[in-house]
Parts: sequence; structure tokens; C-alpha cells
Amino acid sequence: QVQLVESGGGLVQAGGSLRLSCVATGHTFNRYAVGWFRQAPGKSREFVSAINGITAGSPIYADSMKGRFSISRDNAKNTVYLEMNSLKPEDTAVYYCAARDLFYSGESTAYDYWGQGTQVTVSS
Repeated sequence: QVQLVESGGGLVQAGGSLRLSCVATGHTFNRYAVGWFRQAPGKSREFVSAINGITAGSPIYADSMKGRFSISRDNAKNTVYLEMNSLKPEDTAVYYCAARDLFYSGESTAYDYWGQGTQVTVSS
């Protein structure tokens, strides 16, 4: 079992930056791939980025986030980060982290464990 807790959301002006954190419980966290997803009001959940655990492979990003968002992890701290730069009003959403065994996926249904989400609001 893995429990995930997101933090770092808030209100920021367009063009600003935020760093989200996803802290996991569980002593085998490094084997889990972690993905970030977001959901805006009235919209379906959307893939943002994902990173593998101990398996090889570069992180992946949704096209609209490439060059603006960066995902990283610190297995010693059981934490995955999402650095978000050049934020736009359309990035406003609840951001969730999720975990699954070994390999990342861009599909939300592939993930077994989810956090409660953290709100990101970007004002224009």
C-alpha cells in the first residue's frame, strides 16, 4: 500500500511558478512510477507528467507542458516534485499525484494509488 499527499498548490499570477510535492508513505516507494494529473472544473482528468522509479526511462510530459513543467523525484525523501513555470490561467486545476508499480503511464486508469489533490489557481 502507498499513500500519497500533495502540497504546494496555491494562487499565482500568470507567468509565475509553483512547485508541487507528492510525499509517499511506504518503504518500497522507489519501485513505483508516479504520475501527475490535473482536473479543471467541468473537465475530465488530464495527464500532466510521469516519472519512473527504479526502472529506466526519461520522464514524459503532455505536449502543452513540455518546456514549462519539470518532474523529478527524491527517493530518499519519498517525494516527487512537479516544477511548474510560465503558468497560464488554463493551468488552473486540482493537481493529483498517482502511483503504480514500476512503469509510468499517461492513462489515469493505470494508476492504483492517488492523493487527495492540491488546488492550483493562476490569475490573469
